[in-house]
Amino acid sequence: MEATASTDLEASQTLKALDQVRIKYIGKKGHLTDVSKAMKALSNEERPLLGQAMNQFKDMFNQHFEKRKTELEEQALIETLAAEKIDVTLPGRQAARGSRHIITQIMEEIEDLFIGMGYQVIEGPEVETDSYNFEKMNLPKNHPARDMQDTFYVDEETLLRTHTSPVQARTMEQHNFEKDGPLKMISPGKVFRRDTDDATHSHQFHQIEGLVVDEKITLADLKGTLLQFVQALFGEERDIRLRPSYFPFTEPSVEVDVSCFKCGGEGCSVCKQTGWIEILGAGVVHPHVLEMSGIDPNKYSGFAFGLGQERVAMLKYNVDDIRHFYQNDLRFLTQFKGGDY
Repeated sequence: MEATASTDLEASQTLKALDQVRIKYIGKKGHLTDVSKAMKALSNEERPLLGQAMNQFKDMFNQHFEKRKTELEEQALIETLAAEKIDVTLPGRQAARGSRHIITQIMEEIEDLFIGMGYQVIEGPEVETDSYNFEKMNLPKNHPARDMQDTFYVDEETLLRTHTSPVQARTMEQHNFEKDGPLKMISPGKVFRRDTDDATHSHQFHQIEGLVVDEKITLADLKGTLLQFVQALFGEERDIRLRPSYFPFTEPSVEVDVSCFKCGGEGCSVCKQTGWIEILGAGVVHPHVLEMSGIDPNKYSGFAFGLGQERVAMLKYNVDDIRHFYQNDLRFLTQFKGGDY
């Protein structure tokens, strides 16, 4: 049995196979146990001899087993080190990099366009007074047009701004035309309205409103500015049209449409067969708005416009649901890789 045991131990190539040999020979149901059962059939003189032989076999087996176990452990270690070695000359793994949100990218693109046209970017508070948000925008208390903007009120005189127009009112109050020259500004930021969230509406969204005030500013200046903006953002083949509309703070007021990106104005499902897509509202600044900000409407005039970054992004990238921008779904957001940090 010693010879076969030695042969089996040497033939074991893995620690698992080696342990199976141990069980086979000295386990509870192994060969050595079978031999010990024969003791009861032996005489008193033969039993010590068999016990001595069994102990010698067990000592030999354990010594051979530990030796082979050490050899296999060393072999396994060598194989592991060979498989897991590190090549220090290889380049490191690059960590995943974040990027600017698509709304931020659109906002910065629009800002860059207007900065290139000589505009300054001015921001203001998101928590506003009723005076700046409504009254200085030609919307006195109880004015029916206030119903156009469902408002989050903090108290009777404090609210979350419904547009970024209050920034324009604050800036006009502080602007000195003789010292600073014409006023050309855009005011980007978050706005809030009590609106039901659906595919095209959200209770929180972004706006960029623009304002130009100087002597002899006309609706033609507005159209030229917006045409340049639309063609820079959507392509030189785009055209715009102005339709009469109503806003309390401009007179005349217009809705601005851009020729459809998909059909080029021929009519399709995107533009509802009209060839045009509404993109923003605008108009000539109401004289009363200028007057409330301390500007002489007989000397100065201006134009204003407002657009939503979400709407621009939806049109530019053919996004069908505004909620995609705020659900933090990486499957959607990683489609827009621009603006890496």
